[in-house]
Amino acid sequence: MHSVERPVRSPCVGVCTLDEHDICLGCQRTASEISRWGRMGNDERRQVLAQEAARARAQGLMQ
Repeated sequence: MHSVERPVRSPCVGVCTLDEHDICLGCQRTASEISRWGRMGNDERRQVLAQEAARARAQGLMQ
């Protein structure tokens, strides 16, 4: 029996405001990443999560 991988959860925190660079202040995803999220596979979602974490570190939002 093969187990089916669950979809990677969205990092949305309900603070849906884009900055001047089209980066969400809540989840640090780009507007394009947010709009494509539902069509992404888990591998692409993991890449986006890594990018959003790097953006948050660059902004001093996480260490």
